[in-house]
Amino acid sequence: MKKKHLELLLFIFVLFFGCKGPKSEEVKVATNSKIIPTVDALPTHVVHPKDNPSSKEKETLGKLLFYDPILSGNKDISCATCHHPEMGYAEFLDISIGTNAKGLGSKRAFNSPNDIPFVKRNAQTVLNTAFNGLQSHLTYVPENATMFWDDRAKSLEKQAIEPIKALEEMRGRNFTEDEILHIVVERLRSIPKYRDLFMDAFNQSEPVTIENLGKAIAAFERTLVANNSRFDQYMRGDSRAISISEKDGFELFKKVGCINCHNGPMFSDYKMHVLGVPENNKLPNVDFGMADIGKKDSFAFRTPTLRNLRFTAPYMHNGSFMTLRRVLEFYEDISNNVQRNPNIEPERLDPLVRELKLSVKEMALIISFLNTLNDEEFDKSIPENVPSGLPAGGLIN
Repeated sequence: MKKKHLELLLFIFVLFFGCKGPKSEEVKVATNSKIIPTVDALPTHVVHPKDNPSSKEKETLGKLLFYDPILSGNKDISCATCHHPEMGYAEFLDISIGTNAKGLGSKRAFNSPNDIPFVKRNAQTVLNTAFNGLQSHLTYVPENATMFWDDRAKSLEKQAIEPIKALEEMRGRNFTEDEILHIVVERLRSIPKYRDLFMDAFNQSEPVTIENLGKAIAAFERTLVANNSRFDQYMRGDSRAISISEKDGFELFKKVGCINCHNGPMFSDYKMHVLGVPENNKLPNVDFGMADIGKKDSFAFRTPTLRNLRFTAPYMHNGSFMTLRRVLEFYEDISNNVQRNPNIEPERLDPLVRELKLSVKEMALIISFLNTLNDEEFDKSIPENVPSGLPAGGLIN
């Protein structure tokens, strides 16, 4: 009887402790599992912030403000000057030329005399910024959407205000950073048409405010959506939307490691990476990226979207490369330990970039795939005039 009792206890001991170990190990593996990067079609609808719901009145006001140079210190440049529909809401320049200048895109040049510096970074497209920060595995929160190459602002509402404050972009030298937004608001309040438009959009006792200025421009920018590329159609089930060679390019895009940073619906992980892009010799100082705004990662810049690349050359944060071929050759150099920026030690480059395995023969197929991300069906209309009476778009002709 004692023997049977001992055998029963032994069986319970083995059953309890024998099962406990593997379960603990399984939990450990699950906890440490890595999220495999994927890509998706863009959503068919836009999520708006709770404190800035969309309305036709707000979008109409925002579009006029986007094209009105009254927002600039010298009344000579608008948001659209550097984000023009003819150039995919970006511009055909390596780095932007802001106030005290004339012309559009590659024809833009400073006036003479001039003491305004270049804008030190390439103007990113406004197209699809309604989806900035969107990740497949996370709930989208537009209030936290990342903006700018150095991630210095969250949300389109906050982003819309920053260029007005920047000396080399829209402010100029006639006003301080603390003054300019108040000056702009007073200008808008002095124009009866704008007073009516702000009242229609916000219905407040004093609707013309800095906050509402940002909200109106953001509401318009969220209408600038290009979410029906051939790749989007393919991901939604149309297997014939992209060709066999483009599908091969898609597989190479994943195989060589591009997808590690360029993933999700916007083909961006929205993280900061050190790439070692060559400096732009138009700039007198080295661009330290995030470190220039007090963050620790020197030379780190946010991963840009790969959508609508046909319209948004030159590429990289300072427009270093005119073609996609040059971009891919730059990444090939990194994989072969070729240093393109002497200010950045090779060991500081992002590990994901150093792991890329890219060869010349694969580039054409990858570029072919990238062209499936273009969507030309976006709003290209320009207001004939703006309430200030100034030239719509600024001094671009």
